[in-house]
Amino acid sequence: MSKQSKVLRVGFAAFSAISSFLFVFYAVNIAFSPAASAWLKTFAYVAGGYGLMNIYILSWAWRSKAAWTVSADLVIGACFLGVCIMDYLRDGMAGGVSGLLVLIALGCVLAVNWYAVRVLCQAE
Repeated sequence: MSKQSKVLRVGFAAFSAISSFLFVFYAVNIAFSPAASAWLKTFAYVAGGYGLMNIYILSWAWRSKAAWTVSADLVIGACFLGVCIMDYLRDGMAGGVSGLLVLIALGCVLAVNWYAVRVLCQAE
């Protein structure tokens, strides 16, 4: 394996770990906020769950290179994105274009997280 591919692999893993940490950080902040609504707290638990599961899957892929981790990360990422899309639609698309841009950015982050797990499983 070349040095460039090792750096790329570590870079993807670091991005995935940091983004997962941010999801958990968001969830903890919302969960302990007295001003947060019940719906927002529920959404925060979903975001925190995604972050924790992604860290678990990422570490499992790093250690064992198990093929199931790629599918598992795809499933939890798709479910989390589905929850976000349903929340956007539930509010009647009140966010407008900015809400749509947030969904696209979230989809990109989830895709990079999935790709990081895939790269870790393919490494020798």
